[in-house]
Amino acid sequence: MSKRDYYEILEVPKSASAEEIKKAYRKQAIKYHPDKNPGDKASEENFKEAAEAYEVLSDADKRKRYDQFGHAGLGNQGFSGFSGGMSMDDIFRHFGDIFGGGGFGDPFSSVFGGGGRGRRTVNQGSNLRVKVKLTYEEIASGIEKKIKVNKYISCTTCKGSGAKGGSSYHTCSTCHGSGHVTKVTSTFLGQMQTTTTCPNCGGEGQIITDKCPDCAGNGIVKGEEIISIRIPAGVSEGMQLSMGGKGNAAARGGVPGDLIVQIEEIQHDVFERDGNNLLYEHFINFVDAALGTNAEVPTLEGNVKIKIEPGTQSGKILRLKGKGIPSVNSWDARGDLLITIQVWTPKSLTKEERTILEKLAKSPNFKPNPSQKDRSFFSRMKNYFE
Repeated sequence: MSKRDYYEILEVPKSASAEEIKKAYRKQAIKYHPDKNPGDKASEENFKEAAEAYEVLSDADKRKRYDQFGHAGLGNQGFSGFSGGMSMDDIFRHFGDIFGGGGFGDPFSSVFGGGGRGRRTVNQGSNLRVKVKLTYEEIASGIEKKIKVNKYISCTTCKGSGAKGGSSYHTCSTCHGSGHVTKVTSTFLGQMQTTTTCPNCGGEGQIITDKCPDCAGNGIVKGEEIISIRIPAGVSEGMQLSMGGKGNAAARGGVPGDLIVQIEEIQHDVFERDGNNLLYEHFINFVDAALGTNAEVPTLEGNVKIKIEPGTQSGKILRLKGKGIPSVNSWDARGDLLITIQVWTPKSLTKEERTILEKLAKSPNFKPNPSQKDRSFFSRMKNYFE
């Protein structure tokens, strides 16, 4: 099932400012908040969908990639994959500026009675970056790559909890499990309330009393994982795809980071890339240029035959439509293969060849008298863009 347009989800135009996007998300979050719609699965999915849209459109870099390439520019796995399993607490933690911090001005405290969700600090795993090298053939068709990534993974001994036996922890006595402490101070303006992360448990709400010996209570260990990456057709050098949740595992069962995949192109033996077009030089001798000939040229899908008309001049560009690279945002749009004909001149001649050419040179047809179009660089470039 294809994803809906993020602007459509938040009901904003593509020209919307960051503040307009934030306000629109706040409106959608209030409308579909699970506390306001208890047990309503459709509202819960809309709530997560709005969170995913806001995550992309509130980030300048992600929004730029989305505007340029659509969902394909974000990678097949999405970014943080809200609809793929992130809990409500994860969403509240990611967007604390939207949902408030539990102190003054918390919009959800007043609307839903306390805003107690997501107060504990949830550990966040760090992102990982990998480079994937692709041939032009792989770029043209799209490919699934399996790579081995060295990373932090969840400790199998304690199942990521960090506690020996999986249950050796108790509720923090300082914050009573909330993960934060509230302090009220008197100022000349009146009483001021501040909420900070609990210094005793680091915001987790619980303290391990007997740490796992294999991970020393962190819940993560160094390891490796084989990750399958689906790369869409049409990607280009420097493009980045993001796989939500495939980065480093987080301490004690937190949210894993993302895997950022950077595309590198492997230089082709015969082609050069110009956007979605491929450039190729085909050399012929001047006899074939004068008489015309049929030739075989390579494409990414195999060799094809082309016809070279009599009197073809060096530098003439032939276009094979649809034989280039597809657009990353559409399977219908595909670049062309542009073949530049180069007339090759021999550097050494036999005595017999020289005699034949000297006779031909005296013929009026061999006297250079090209038309303006033939000798004009700009005319050849016009042919390139037509």
